[in-house]
Amino acid sequence: MEWKQRVYCGEVGPSHAGKDVLLMGWVDAIRDHGNVLFIHLRDVRGIVQVVFDPGQAGNTGDDAALLRPEYAVKVRGKVRRREKGTENPNLSTGDVEVVAAGLDILSRSRALPFQISEKAMVFGEETPAGPENVDEDLRLRYRYLDLRRPSVQNRFMGRYRIIRRIREYLDEMNFVEVETPFLTRSTPEGARDYLVPSRIHKGRFYALPQSPQLFKQMLMIGGMDRYFQVARCFRDEDLRPNRQPEFTQLDLEASFIDEEFIFEVTEELTVRMFREGGIDLPRPFPRMPYETAMEQYGTDRPDLRFDMAFRDVTDVFRETGYAVFRRVLDAGGHIKGFCLEGRAGALSKNLLQNEYAMKIVPSFGARGMTWMKVRGGRLESNIVQFFSPAEQERLKERFAASDGDVLMMIADPSRDLVNRVLCSLRLHLAKRLDLIPGDRFCPVWITDFPLFELKDGMPSSEHHPFTMPDRVDFDPLDTDALLRLKSRAYDLVMNGEELGGGSIRIHDAGVQEKIFRALGLDRKTAEAKFGFFLKALQYGTPPHGGLALGLDRTIAMILKAASIRDVIAFPKNRSAFCPLTRAPAPVDPAQMEELGLVLDAAAGPLSADAPRHGAEGTDGPAVGPEKISEEQVRHVAKLARLKLSPSEARAYQRELNAVLAHFETLRELDTEGVPPMSHVLEMNNVWREDEPAPMEKTGDLLSNAPMKEKDYFKVPRILEGS
Repeated sequence: MEWKQRVYCGEVGPSHAGKDVLLMGWVDAIRDHGNVLFIHLRDVRGIVQVVFDPGQAGNTGDDAALLRPEYAVKVRGKVRRREKGTENPNLSTGDVEVVAAGLDILSRSRALPFQISEKAMVFGEETPAGPENVDEDLRLRYRYLDLRRPSVQNRFMGRYRIIRRIREYLDEMNFVEVETPFLTRSTPEGARDYLVPSRIHKGRFYALPQSPQLFKQMLMIGGMDRYFQVARCFRDEDLRPNRQPEFTQLDLEASFIDEEFIFEVTEELTVRMFREGGIDLPRPFPRMPYETAMEQYGTDRPDLRFDMAFRDVTDVFRETGYAVFRRVLDAGGHIKGFCLEGRAGALSKNLLQNEYAMKIVPSFGARGMTWMKVRGGRLESNIVQFFSPAEQERLKERFAASDGDVLMMIADPSRDLVNRVLCSLRLHLAKRLDLIPGDRFCPVWITDFPLFELKDGMPSSEHHPFTMPDRVDFDPLDTDALLRLKSRAYDLVMNGEELGGGSIRIHDAGVQEKIFRALGLDRKTAEAKFGFFLKALQYGTPPHGGLALGLDRTIAMILKAASIRDVIAFPKNRSAFCPLTRAPAPVDPAQMEELGLVLDAAAGPLSADAPRHGAEGTDGPAVGPEKISEEQVRHVAKLARLKLSPSEARAYQRELNAVLAHFETLRELDTEGVPPMSHVLEMNNVWREDEPAPMEKTGDLLSNAPMKEKDYFKVPRILEGS
């Protein structure tokens, strides 16, 4: 029953002075002063200093000298105030310390793969560096150690408080939390499904849910009125830095409502969530139609923390004589740009022309960029002389430009390309010039999305096929008319990140069938994939709508975490691999046989360990071949333009496979508990200073040229072509 007597380390304070306490936790740091030993003892609430002083302590049981970092211990002792001048403001308990009277080592720790301590023992000392600079895969491999760090634990305490706040508010609004199945059927929802083979129904598969979309709609059909769920979702999609194959979203749905209800509930909910992170959001959230977002910011996820909205200046140059613009306009193209206020001094002409116009902007997909500076009320540029005074005045007026501003414009026959390039340029400049205030949060609703987009010449749902169109009297076979339809969908965007999205749903089976026909699904296919849902729609479905909020991404933003992996207890790395559990991993052949599955032998066996990663900064291939074939050697040789003979190719193959075999041998070595090693070598500079060689005279260099014609010298050929 000792746990009842326990006092948490971080809660020891002046009020405990003179009292006996029982502490349990981990040794965070050790400082040995000869006969007196100091340790930082850490638990989930904080750190307190413990003193082992033979002159004052009683029987301390196990020898304190045996203590090492991350030993789990139990300490009994008396709290005392620290002497003046020895307080540690780095600790919330820095005014007191515990004089140990008893010590029990509960569990020992092996040598650590990286440092866990985050607090300096003495005020003024340099705070120990945490493992932020340690390879992320190493931290994830020892995630149970990484989780001990106070900064990591604080993030998960914050995550818990945010989710608790969600439940409290939705309970106030009469939402009911309902769990939906993990094992369901595969339905087309945009990304690939994670499939689960059935042992009982051989040859058939469950799918892990990408979202509870159809189940939450059927809950509305079932009369649940208002539903929510903190839902786990699974998507086998292409990897990006801020994506996880399994993630958590807040799912909510309500009946007999419209968009305004969803906006009101979501805004109040979001305000309360961000308040947990000490962030106050303005209300109401502004709204921006999709078309406006694309035309003014080039994206449906605009970052509104800074301005630089696009302006269309196509009409300004309608009669221009400038050849570059003339060709674009004759091709039916567009000219757009933005004004960078007061930054003329930060961007030199050389930088604008040689770096941005010639390199950066072409890397975004455009052929070039037109730039102008405003000085003394006039435009300055290397091409300004090609524009008439009227064009220059109208340009300044359109951008509301003043002295010190920089105008940047893109011209291209493709409107989409112009918007896309300007979007990339806007964000690039904002980061380079530090225009984005890190402490500002700007939410915005993006509304009026197109219902369909064109993919491979066929209409495809912009969101998902259960979104209500703005009107229902459409012809499902008229592609042009379909592309003009708007949806009753909406996304919540914050600082350039999509936090969530939703829509008013289709509640009429006839409209749903028309949408499926528009998507190219005939009645038989629609029945096979969605028959259960189409049938449910025929039983008095109420008008309903909802929203899904990406919790991992939202919580990471609230807590100012660098990545969503920082707010997920056991995340996968950027290769969708778990360094801790080594998943995905091979399974017993007997299990495969029981499921009626046979692996394609051509795919090659899976390694029992981690996938082989690609180069740094890439997601890398997940699995590589066990051996390199001669065909692969020839393919690489062709790419590298190496002319290898058959014997040379076979020699390369042997050597490369020998390297792979050696690598596999190294991977079998047990490195658990091997402490990191550092070697200090004395370096001597034995290199002499470079001495520039004297320049030869031009006449001497060309003295052997036998012939001269005008400004050209003819020299003997000394290299024969191969």
